[in-house]
This record gives sequence, structure tokens and C-alpha cells, in this order.
Amino acid sequence: MSTESVYKVVEIVGTSPESWEKAATVAMTTAAKSLRDIRVAEVVAQDIHLDGETIVFRTKIKLSFKYHEEE
Repeated sequence: MSTESVYKVVEIVGTSPESWEKAATVAMTTAAKSLRDIRVAEVVAQDIHLDGETIVFRTKIKLSFKYHEEE
């Protein structure tokens, strides 16, 4: 068994009208539906976007997941 691995890193942004934490949760749960073996999630930025009169919380997350060759 080899201990060598390769990981891919992507950035995603989740949004929520409730909070930065909810925006992060939305991002992670959505990403987990299509990415397998997510290993690390790091919040890299948070900001607020105004959509008309509505405040939208945005959380940018850097995800690391294990790379698998096509089977």
C-alpha cells in the first residue's frame, strides 16, 4: 500500500441571507454531493453582497480533496 497521494484544491463560494456560517454550510453540503474524499475545508474570505435591499452573506472556501484517476 502506497502512502503517496495527490490532492486537488478548488475554491467555492456559498451564499445565505442568514449568516456566514450558513453560507459555509451550503457550500460544503453542495460540494460534497459531487466531490468525493474532501479532506480539508478552509475559510479564506467572508463578505456581504447587497441584492437590492437584501443582505447576502458570502463565504469563500478552499477545498482539498483526494485525486482519483478515472476507473
